[in-house]
Amino acid sequence: MTDTTVKFDRRMLDALICPRSQTTLSYDAERQELVSKTAGLAYPIRNGIPVMLIDEARVLD
Repeated sequence: MTDTTVKFDRRMLDALICPRSQTTLSYDAERQELVSKTAGLAYPIRNGIPVMLIDEARVLD
C-alpha cells in the first residue's frame, strides 16, 4: 500500500468562515489547520477536509 496524502484545496478558503466568529480563516500548511485569529482557534484539516467543528478546534496560545 502506498502512502498518499490528500492536499487541502486553497480555493476552499474563499467559501469557509469560522463558525464561532464568522470571520475569514488563514491556512497553516505546516500544521494542516485553518486558523481564526479572531476566535483564537485552529481547525484541523484531515485527509484534505477541514473539520469545522468548534469542539475539534485547537485553542491558540
